[in-house]
Amino acid sequence: MFRLLAPLAALLVAGLVNPAMPVLAAPIANPVASFAGLDKITGRITRFDVYIDETVLFGALEITPRACYSHPLTEVQRTSAFLEVDQRSLTGTSKRIFTGWMFADSPALNAIDHAIYDVWLIDCKTSTDVPAPDARD
Repeated sequence: MFRLLAPLAALLVAGLVNPAMPVLAAPIANPVASFAGLDKITGRITRFDVYIDETVLFGALEITPRACYSHPLTEVQRTSAFLEVDQRSLTGTSKRIFTGWMFADSPALNAIDHAIYDVWLIDCKTSTDVPAPDARD
């Protein structure tokens, strides 16, 4: 019995295992990311839902969420999304202006730096009223 407990005791002494530390559930992958966007010229705020791997146009910005994660309701909500944002020019070409994680509880942490538009993550959803991309054909 002591031989089985010795490795655990060594880990406890080293501080690598904390028996009081709660076990966290794996994040939940969601099929829809919900955003809010501000047009700084008009002052209009628009909420919009985007399916994962779908690209939508908000003003001159092409927004493509690649992942959207939330946590179970029993845990602290840390909603995050990985997205790519391109700026479309008048000639029709696009330039990548943002790639990274966005966090709903800290919208300014990884904000999109654009002169006219602000976009931030609101939530991750399992469903939306917006028709799925394959259902629009």
